[in-house]
Order: sequence, then C-alpha cells, then structure tokens
Amino acid sequence: MNLMAPHNGRQEPHSSEVHKLYGTVPPMSPLSETLWRDRTNIPVGDTSVRLTWVDIWVTTVRHGSKQAILQGLTGYAEPGSIMAIMGPSGSGKSTVLDTLAGRLAKNTTQTGDILLNGHRKSTLSYGTAAYVTQTDELIGTLTVRETMYYSADLRLPSNMSHADKKALVDSTIQEMGLFDCRHTPVGNWHLRGLSGGEKRRLSIALEILTRPRLLFLDEPTSGLDSAAAFFVVTTLRNLARDGRTVIASIHQPSSEVFELFDNLTLLSGGKLIFFGEAKAANEHFTTAGFPCPSLRNPSDHFLRAINSDFDQVKSNFNCSSNFRDLERVDMLDKMSTNQVVRILSDSYQNSEYAAAAMSRINEILQMQGTVLEGSGSEASFLKQCSTLTRRSFVNMSRDIGYYWLRLVIYITLSLCLGSIFLHLDFSYSSIMGRAGCIGYVGGFLTFMSIGGFPSFVEDMKVFHRERLNGHYGVFAFVIGNSLSSSPFLFMIALISSVIVYYMAGLHLGFDHFVYFVLSLFVQVTIVESLMMSVASIVPNFLMGIITGAGIQGIFMLVAGFFRLIDDLPKPVWRYPLSYIGFDMYALQGMYKNEFTGYTFDNFVLDGKSIGPPIPGWYVIRELYGMKTTRGKWDDLYILFGMIFVYRLIFFICIKLHEHLGPYLRLKLTQYRTNRKLSNKDSDLQHGIRLMMSPMTTAQRHTVPLQCSSKR
Repeated sequence: MNLMAPHNGRQEPHSSEVHKLYGTVPPMSPLSETLWRDRTNIPVGDTSVRLTWVDIWVTTVRHGSKQAILQGLTGYAEPGSIMAIMGPSGSGKSTVLDTLAGRLAKNTTQTGDILLNGHRKSTLSYGTAAYVTQTDELIGTLTVRETMYYSADLRLPSNMSHADKKALVDSTIQEMGLFDCRHTPVGNWHLRGLSGGEKRRLSIALEILTRPRLLFLDEPTSGLDSAAAFFVVTTLRNLARDGRTVIASIHQPSSEVFELFDNLTLLSGGKLIFFGEAKAANEHFTTAGFPCPSLRNPSDHFLRAINSDFDQVKSNFNCSSNFRDLERVDMLDKMSTNQVVRILSDSYQNSEYAAAAMSRINEILQMQGTVLEGSGSEASFLKQCSTLTRRSFVNMSRDIGYYWLRLVIYITLSLCLGSIFLHLDFSYSSIMGRAGCIGYVGGFLTFMSIGGFPSFVEDMKVFHRERLNGHYGVFAFVIGNSLSSSPFLFMIALISSVIVYYMAGLHLGFDHFVYFVLSLFVQVTIVESLMMSVASIVPNFLMGIITGAGIQGIFMLVAGFFRLIDDLPKPVWRYPLSYIGFDMYALQGMYKNEFTGYTFDNFVLDGKSIGPPIPGWYVIRELYGMKTTRGKWDDLYILFGMIFVYRLIFFICIKLHEHLGPYLRLKLTQYRTNRKLSNKDSDLQHGIRLMMSPMTTAQRHTVPLQCSSKR
C-alpha cells in the first residue's frame, strides 16, 4: 500500500498546490489522507483542526454541595501554533485538557460548548487527536524502535504493507530526535535505558505515529531539567509548525521555554486570568497594576501572583520586623492572592483580549473543515491479538522479574521439597508424607505466583494509557496476555514437577506424571489470572499483594487439607467457598492421581501390623473424606474451565474499573472531605472553649496573639 500513490486512478494535487488552495496550514498527512479517501471516496479539503470552547464550566459534588473546578472558560486553538495552559498546582490545567479531549471523569458535570471545526464532538477519534499523559508509561525492556513498531502494528491498518509501516516509524523516530538511541531499551529497575527527556519524546512519538492533527500534552516538561524541557517544547513547536494544533499544560517553564509558546491560557482556582498571545500577558499584568520586574522570568511572576498556596507563609513574613523594614515596592506583597486573582480576572473580562478572543472564535466558526472520523485502531482484531501476544512474550522473556526470578524460587523450593520427602516408600507413614508433599505443591508452591504482581501492575499501567488512546480493546489485551504467559507458566510447572516428582518417588507411570504437570500448570495459571484481576482493580503494590494473598489463603483453608470437606461448616465455608476455590479440585485430583492403584502397609504396633494393607481408594475416601464418584480427569477439566472463568473475571474487573472507578473515587473523596471538615469543626470548637476559659482570657490580654501595625 503506497501512501503517496494516486487513488482510483485520480491524479491528486501536489502538496504545494494543496497548500495554495487551503491557506498557510499544511494539508493532511499522506497516512491520514489515504485513510480518509479509502473510507469516504471524497476529495480531501482543509483537514486542519480548529478547536473552540465557550463558557466551559466543570463541577463536581463534594460534601453535599457543588464545587466548580472550571469557571466559564472561553478560548480557541488553531493549527500551526502551540498553546500553553499555565497555572499553579490545583488550578485546573489537567481538567481543561481532559474536558477538551472528552476525557472527563464520570463524577463531574460539564456545561458549555466545545466545537471541533464548528461541530460538536463528545470524543476525539483516531486520526484526529492524540493525548500524551503526564507520566511515561512504557515497557522498559523494549527498545525505542521496537516500541514504535509494536504500536504501529496495533493501530495502523492491517492492509498497510510492512515497508510502509517501517518507513513511517523511522520517519517519526527521526522527527522526534530519537534516531541515535533507536536501539536503546526504555529501561526499568534492572535495565539502564533512556533519559527522562528521551522517554518524554518517545511518549510523544507514539501518539503522533498516526499523524493526528490535534495533540494534547499534560505537563510534557514535568521532571525534566531546563535543557531537556527546552528541547521537548522545541520539538512540539516544530510539530505545530507542520500544521498541527498543539495544546499543552505547563507548570512553570523557564524564560526560554516560555518564549516558544504562541498562545497562553492562565488559570487560578479554575478561573480564567488571561487568554491570548503569550507575549501579550506581560502587558495585561501591567495594565492590571502588577508589572513584571525587568530581570524576572515572566512565567515565575505570573505564577507567583496567582498562587494562593503560600498566603499563610507570606502573612507570617509580613509580621516579621526584618521583613517590614524592607522597602515595599511590589504590589503582590501588599494584598492577598484572592484579591490579586479577582483584579486580574475582572481586568481580563473587560479587556480587549477577551473581545478579540470572542471575535476570533466567531471567525473560526465560519470556516469549513474536514475532520477525519474513526473508531479507534485501524488494525483488525486478530492483528491486535497477535501483536499483543508477541510484545508481551518479548517483554516477559527479557524482564528477569517477570518469570525468571520466580523460576529460580520454584526450583529452590522444589529441591527443598524433594529432599525432605526423598524416596517415599509404601509404609503407613508414607501416606501422610505423600499427602503432605502434594498438599504443599498444590497450596504453597502455587501461592508463590503472587511474586509476579509488580510486573502485573506495570502491565496494567501501560494498558490503561493505550486503552484511553484507543490503541486496542480489553478483549484483545486479555487474550494476548493469556497466550503470551502460557509457555512460561508451563515451563515453571514442568521443571518443578520433574524435580519434586522423581526426587520424592511419587506414583510411577508417565500418565500420572503428565497429570501432575498439567494440574500444577493449571493451578499457577489460575493464580496468575486471579492476581491480574486484583491488579486491574487495586493498582497499589502493597494493597494488591495483601488482597491476593488473603484470597488464596481462604481458598487453601477450604481445600480439604487442613480440615476435611465434610467437616467444614456448611454456611459460607463449604457452600460456596470450597466449590468456588480451585484448591479443592486440584487437591482431590492430585490425591486420586497419587493414591489410586497403590496399596500401603497398615500401622505397625510392637513390630506387628494391626490390620491388612490399606488400598489407595480407602485412603482417598475414608482418611481424607473425598468422593470417588468424580474421576481425576473430571477434576482437571473443571480446573481448565476455571482458567476461562478467572480470565473472564479479569475482563469484567477491567470493565468495572472503567465504569465504576470514577463513582467509587467520588465517594472516597466525599468521605475524606467530610472527615477533614469534621476534624476542622472539632478543632474550632476546642479553640473556642480554650479562648472562653479565664486562664486563656488572662493570657490573651497579656500576650499579643497577632502582630500590631504599630510595632
């Protein structure tokens, strides 16, 4: 598929001719143009993205009342320019990006108009927009080129040739300045890799791979030094000059970085302080009575003026005699931040900048533009599954913490277990020995699968980033993860079984050994699915380990090893927990596999056997209370069915996290807010009681509680 070839025999206009036809903005990229023509068979017009928003309010409910996060924001973003959203922490920068990109949490309410080329858009689709998150969630074992190639296979059309994909990936790597480190791994806890600036540019490169016309970035310079931040923003400006619309939130840029911005949106507490050309912000502050000193970074001056986090510190300084003796020339030191914000906001609303913004919005709404529609990734479902399987397999094979360290632990435990139960015979005591060995394998050995939880958490972080950007669906991710992990889990089960089975001298016969291997493989696979389900809901490492260990501990208790199944209390423990957990079926199947067909000596007292030999079926049915009506292979079939059930639970947990997560976070925030407010009320009442006491009143007359202006 040649992206530059004519379509359906039509001779397409040269890029320079399109440039003349549609103004100074470069046309759609060859990739996006081909996708558009294949889908609609309509000639391509002006595909640049012009985004406008008018009177945007975003509210949430806290402590039973509405709280405004954004308050009446109005602005626009045009192609060929980079717009910076600045403000102190908690001012609403990320909320603005989420609102414009259609990513607002479901526990918030939005009002106002957001128009994309004059059309309402609730979400922004493939080929139109991309979103770069604040954190670089990348797979640490892959190189830069591999990361880009896998992303291209996941998102680009399946009928696109490998050569075209390779050319697109290489050009994107070159465009982002990553060519020299294209063979360098990203890096993780045991692998040295890219620097912070290179990771940030790689995250941007992944999102511009489909050549979107609109690019959102949440604090792209966060955690970078000034040189790396300058290079990243320079790269963004070059992307904007290529005809893209770039909107980025910036916390506190250097003066060199600030000069690269074309337009500026300045926020404080959700209020709009300024919108317009970045170089005009100085004039706005000067007009409002807060001029920027000549030797001060403009962005530092703006954020100092509208940041209310340190009002109490400033108030304490004002009470200091050393500070009061200094000459007071800065207006910011003479009034509170709330007063400054109110003056600046009112000044902007009545200024020519606000009028110019509304005028430009009306002009933009009169323009007609083509927006490339899409439904997410253009790759087929089978292509996504195969790519995710290959990528996960490569990551698992290179990450020593994923399976290799666990394999070492399994081998060590298997050697310990085999040496303790070495060469079991057919005496009466060997019955307990064989049962104990199998019980440890089925319970505690599979329990060690929780060691892979940190890797599961990292996988889920990458999944959530790619899922939000529409790279692939949940079902494809579950299938890819299941297929890629199976060879490693089978390897762990096979090696551990060989060591334990032949050192302990368990039931002879190849079919019995195969059953033992398959049973252990199924058990570790189920535990893996369980821990993945926990990782999808509880992303915190410590809480996830505790949750997964607690669930497995309960399943072990009702398996029939510590207490017979018939002796378990019927409510809850026997019904339904013993039947829900996999340990009961695994233990019963392995006992049937081991004891059936064997005969053991009876108990010996004073050198004489007290009875006839004990058959294996008697051990299973009478000593361990297991029913023999169900064969061992039936138990194994049930376990294989549980793999499907637990993977389905994994799928459902991801879906529930996507839909119920915002609601639960809202309730948790309300609970914390209520507790904080109740504690403040208690402290206030306690302070009032102290002030009303005679001793405190006498002290209040003798010791000044606040500084006097005459001191």
